Amino acid sequence: MFIDQVKVNCQAGKGGDGVVSFRHEKYVPLGGPNGGDGGDGGNVILLADTNKSTLLDLRYKRYLTASDGGNGKIKKMHGARGEDCVVKVPCGTMVYSSDDVLLADLVKDGQSAVIAKGGRGGKGNWHFASSKNPAPDYAEKGDFGEKLAIRLELKVLADAGLVGLPSAGKSTLLAAVSKAKPEIAAYPFTTLSPNLGIVQVADGRSFVLADLPGLIEGAKEGKGLGLEFLRHIERCRVIVHVLDMDPLDQSDPVQNFKLINSELEAYQKELLQRPMLVAANKMDLPNAGENLLKFQTEFPELPLYPVSAINTQGLKNLLYAIMDTLQSVPSKEEVIEQSEEVVYRYTPKMQSFKAVKLGEHLFELSGEAMEKMLYQNRMETTKDFLRLARSLKEIGAEKQLLKLGIQEGDQVRILDYVFNWQADE
Repeated sequence: MFIDQVKVNCQAGKGGDGVVSFRHEKYVPLGGPNGGDGGDGGNVILLADTNKSTLLDLRYKRYLTASDGGNGKIKKMHGARGEDCVVKVPCGTMVYSSDDVLLADLVKDGQSAVIAKGGRGGKGNWHFASSKNPAPDYAEKGDFGEKLAIRLELKVLADAGLVGLPSAGKSTLLAAVSKAKPEIAAYPFTTLSPNLGIVQVADGRSFVLADLPGLIEGAKEGKGLGLEFLRHIERCRVIVHVLDMDPLDQSDPVQNFKLINSELEAYQKELLQRPMLVAANKMDLPNAGENLLKFQTEFPELPLYPVSAINTQGLKNLLYAIMDTLQSVPSKEEVIEQSEEVVYRYTPKMQSFKAVKLGEHLFELSGEAMEKMLYQNRMETTKDFLRLARSLKEIGAEKQLLKLGIQEGDQVRILDYVFNWQADE
């Protein structure tokens, strides 16, 4: 089954907690703190693999979860790092966030992207030792791993793509020039998903050819297979328009050609700027010759190759022309090497907060930074509250509250906690 769109949920691993520990050895007085750090949580990683051709596996695996990091240990020993969740996807997979922001475009075998970053492990108490506090009884908790919903969309990677109306002979042509075995029948929309075949030219050169589902008028609006087809043509470097020169419905091949081009242009104008060859198919039928002359008169500048896919006439010249055209167009690998956009590194989000005045004597601090502070500071002892006050000053929250006009004795709400404001002495 060919699946080219799925939605999955990613959950990176939580970082392990730091440990409060003190060195206790005979003849070593005042050994000091030696609590180790927690291990980082595992990442959720997508890896492009040429052995994959569909997103079928992810259709039944909607949750990608990495493992948590281990807690720190005594003697400054780190906790174990969480194991990454590495999922292989086909080359040509695009990854979007829930709000349709492109996160990654995996087009090269072995290319990977960190989609959800694991949480950082908490620091052990030895990090907080100082001349004023040589025996800290505090250690950080590990951060939570990132959690997000993503949408994966596969656009097949082929050098050349066959386009045309249903029953124009695209599948028959692909079967005639490669070892691909697409379904072939005498009714519209026989091909419901892209088929790929490796074409070997007589001189030893080769390329990947895609048989793409047929287009109809209104495809850009979703009619027929609509966008299900148009998505895949974006990757093809050369477009081969397969044209039925003697249609059963007595339609005009010239108008049929214009119809398909208008659909391509409406979907993405850049498609018509790519090299296009016309395979004038079914030349073995009675009216094909007359229609061919009419088409040549209408489009004298187009490279036109009369063929009959069913009896393989003229296919050799067509394949040579496709191969020669491909060699004049930059390959996928060259495009990848020239572009910096395909190198994906996880970019951490800025810890943000918001300060607002709710009433005459009530203020509120909210946001991701506040949630992280309250979680890591545990909020169990007086020292924890003093540490929170220092942290608020370091990130600029105190400055924001002073701008809003906070006074001694006013209240500050942070999540479920309410504090009385006390100015520095």
